[in-house]
Amino acid sequence: MEEEKSALQFPSLPSSKEDQLDWAYPMRREMQEILPGLFLGPYSAAMKSKLHILEKRGITHIVCIRQDIEANFIKPNFPEEFRYLVLDIADNPVENIIRFFPMTKEFIDGSLHNGGKVLVHGNAGISRSAALVIAYLMETFGVKYREAFSHVQERRFCINPNVGFVHQLQEYEAIYLAKLTIKMMSPIQLGRSFSMQAGMPGSLKRTLEEDEDFGSLQVTAGQNR
Repeated sequence: MEEEKSALQFPSLPSSKEDQLDWAYPMRREMQEILPGLFLGPYSAAMKSKLHILEKRGITHIVCIRQDIEANFIKPNFPEEFRYLVLDIADNPVENIIRFFPMTKEFIDGSLHNGGKVLVHGNAGISRSAALVIAYLMETFGVKYREAFSHVQERRFCINPNVGFVHQLQEYEAIYLAKLTIKMMSPIQLGRSFSMQAGMPGSLKRTLEEDEDFGSLQVTAGQNR
């Protein structure tokens, strides 16, 4: 996988801001800017009373993470003002959160490339939303889980993805590298690669199969939004 990574080109992860404030407990109720234009925070940062703050920060897109039982109190409050991506994810170690990484990255990229700004929030802004932002950094900048986690935690100290999400994030590096490598292959190379799948080590073959699964899941989720 290191050879694959060296063949791919990634932008550099922005360095830490020198003017960061020392973390204080009340800051967990606010959103923090993780990358230029990408914010992470709790639902309290996206409540109806916070419209003026969202507008002041220039937010244009919001990723709202909740599960069914939370839908009555975690919801898109400003559908006329912002574009939303609503994801049904439980903060449970057995939840398959990897399947949401590709669509979240596409949504964030689409906003940033058009000059917008994105807020990613769940309930507390600690586990589910943090995992999605960490995955975004990993795939966008080609970094390992630990480096992406540290970058996010430097800006929002209270993050703490559950143990199941951490394991999936650690596994995701090989998956996104395989996906990007396939995209870079010529049709001839791709044909040769798939013709050799029968002799592939199990881990790489599973990676290719999982990537195909993500594609179908993304289409299904997009139709249900």
